[in-house]
Amino acid sequence: MNIRRWKGNGALLRILYVLFLGQVVSFVMSLMSFAASLIANLGVDTPLTLSFFSYLALALVYGSILLYRRQKLLVPWYWYVVLGFVDVQGNYLVNKAFQYSSITSVTLLDCWTIAWVILLTWFLLGTRYSLWQFLGAALCVLGLGLVLISDAGVGGGGGSKPLLGDIIVIAGTLFFAMSNVGEEFCVKMKDRVEVVAMIGLFGTLVSVCQIAILERKNLESVTWSAEIILTFAGYAVSSFMFYTLVPFVLKMSGATMFNLSILTSDMWAVVIRIFFYRQQVDWLYYVSFAIVVVGLVIYSKTEKKDSVAEPAIEDGNLNAPYQVLGEESEESRNGTIAS
Repeated sequence: MNIRRWKGNGALLRILYVLFLGQVVSFVMSLMSFAASLIANLGVDTPLTLSFFSYLALALVYGSILLYRRQKLLVPWYWYVVLGFVDVQGNYLVNKAFQYSSITSVTLLDCWTIAWVILLTWFLLGTRYSLWQFLGAALCVLGLGLVLISDAGVGGGGGSKPLLGDIIVIAGTLFFAMSNVGEEFCVKMKDRVEVVAMIGLFGTLVSVCQIAILERKNLESVTWSAEIILTFAGYAVSSFMFYTLVPFVLKMSGATMFNLSILTSDMWAVVIRIFFYRQQVDWLYYVSFAIVVVGLVIYSKTEKKDSVAEPAIEDGNLNAPYQVLGEESEESRNGTIAS
């Protein structure tokens, strides 16, 4: 009896710990959105530079650990080049959207990643989804569609060009989805440090190249102040924490708890918009949020039961069998990375 009670208490404590950790990740994600939004409001249009410091920190910390191990990469480096590239584009587009749209629109439309992931995994990985999962995804798209209606002028979403900002966010979520699918291959190798380190390394290199081409003039025109520097630092720290904590949540609870946890970042964004920016939130946002909640719960509660074997990437060999990861090891960005 005592053993059962001890196991029950241990399981309860583990659930509470996972819930707490998930909310930490959600709060960190909202801090990233807040920092990107604040930078845009300060008149600084450098979304690539904003994420550059995050990638640099990941490369320095996790790259040092990887060098200390002196082990051979489990995934060929050129796959990480592609992964780093699409991750940078996702962060760039989403951070760019803050120049035109409100923080609530950007964070809600981040959920569009789920729809793209379904399409990509269906065609590229051979994953098959149930009707319930399609219903959940459809509800998410319906809810996000209400955000577009509101920002198009019905309710006034905030920002200089809210509809353009929404389109940019949706384009960014496509890159985040590609990054998620790529990470699903890489995380199969069970080495979280390698994946994070390589994303940081190649994300840094890609960012430097694009900054030199796209943002050099914008950087030269920035009048640096203590507020701008602190905001950049805040984004870098929160982004570093996000990339660090996400694998732990996925390992302990799987994609279901992760998706439900980061969903609350939308509510944090609403709180920020109301109390910090002193802006009113249109009633369509609350309706949209409720529909997205229902859709994500339906989608997340339905397990993947059917999958088709596909080739996996391991040491350059594409002949090893690929299996869709279960909830205990599945990587997911609604997100991501965000991003």
